[in-house]
Amino acid sequence: MGARRIRRDQRQYDMKMSRINNGHVKVAERERRFDRMKKLVSSAKFPYIPSIMSYLSAELGKPSHRITEAEVHEHFKKA
Repeated sequence: MGARRIRRDQRQYDMKMSRINNGHVKVAERERRFDRMKKLVSSAKFPYIPSIMSYLSAELGKPSHRITEAEVHEHFKKA
């Protein structure tokens, strides 16, 4: 077994652990972001500021100029 293989195995292990650790952090951040956006949407009027429209565009899978107010309320009502 050569040194290159040992380094590769160590690197693979380190990357696997990073994915696991970072995954847990990302799940928690997604939940916090959803709550934050839900609060912003409820307090603002349509059309929303660009940061909210960008989030909604990614969540709904459509361009922001095609998002309707009814879709937004339906999206947050489901969750």
